[in-house]
Amino acid sequence: MTTVIRTQSVENLVAIAEQFILQGQIVDVGAFGSGNINDTFLVSIDSSGEKHFILQRINTQVFRQPQLIMQNMRTFTEHIYQRLQHKPLNRRWEMPRVLSTQAGQDYCIDAAGNFWRAISFIEDSRSFDTMQNLEQAQEIGYALGMFHNLISDLPPEKLADTLEGFHITPLYLHNYQEVLAKTTPKLSPEVNYCLQFVSDRTIFAHTLENAKAEGKLPLRLMHGDPKINNVMFDTTTHKAVSVIDLDTVKPGLVHYDIGDCLRSGCNPAGEETEDWDSIYFDTDLCQGILRGYLSVAKAFLTENDYAYMYDAIRLIAFELGLRFFADYLAGNVYFKIKHPEHNLARAIVQFKLTESIESQEAQIRQIIQDMK
Repeated sequence: MTTVIRTQSVENLVAIAEQFILQGQIVDVGAFGSGNINDTFLVSIDSSGEKHFILQRINTQVFRQPQLIMQNMRTFTEHIYQRLQHKPLNRRWEMPRVLSTQAGQDYCIDAAGNFWRAISFIEDSRSFDTMQNLEQAQEIGYALGMFHNLISDLPPEKLADTLEGFHITPLYLHNYQEVLAKTTPKLSPEVNYCLQFVSDRTIFAHTLENAKAEGKLPLRLMHGDPKINNVMFDTTTHKAVSVIDLDTVKPGLVHYDIGDCLRSGCNPAGEETEDWDSIYFDTDLCQGILRGYLSVAKAFLTENDYAYMYDAIRLIAFELGLRFFADYLAGNVYFKIKHPEHNLARAIVQFKLTESIESQEAQIRQIIQDMK
């Protein structure tokens, strides 16, 4: 989640960035990234130490308690730093660090009331929007597994829930049913397909939350948005070196992360295609991601964690399709669109992906079983 640039003078940006500078001079401040939540800038400094850092204005319409986000980020990044100090890895791995202001604060607020923070920059790295090959799939899995591993011994209650309801499928289903009760959809083959698709799977929406309520799946810390372009790769070794975009780290189920990583990584057609016949869940990529993930995550996983992995993969694709379809029915009020039917088309992509996952259930379960 990063960058839509709003009007902001260079002078203002420099003045804000200077509050986080402890040594050196600012050389440049430029727009950075391509997301649509926060405003993000890369600050270049003339210093004997680090040459860059990230400056962000937090979107307080989305994150209404930004102080809690910073509190969370400080807690888990320092925990990870201590873990790595105590037991260094045999390969490069970094986490973005919270940078303090000269006054020792984790953020500053400008004259207009905007909330700003600074975080360290992962040098000599880049991200990708689509999966390049099986080796990269394994590295994506490794990155998520390493992130989960490093926070697996941090009690969930140490972090605030900064986005209540996020990735709780029954709540999205309830919202969908409320929207449907208030609207009369314009029927078409596509709308009819979506209506029937959701209707056939309403009971399934509760699978993971029921397992959590029954004590089968423990509450842990999750990343919340582990899609492929939130993993940074070393530009020389092409190995994963970091997981970024940490605003959504909160108490939850690791299954939501596993499902979302596989949903976004194993759909070669991409989320915006309208060639619905081309959509399929690539089990080779699935195997690669899971192999990388389990290479570092086995230590904290339980037998039940494995038992619900397939359900997680299926559920998150369904959940995102449900959210897109509900937004379409509501008049496109949440997700940005390029045309009136955009969210309907996005929903169908996720539902077709869900169908592909369902059609390969036995194979996916076998992949999971073979890796235990």
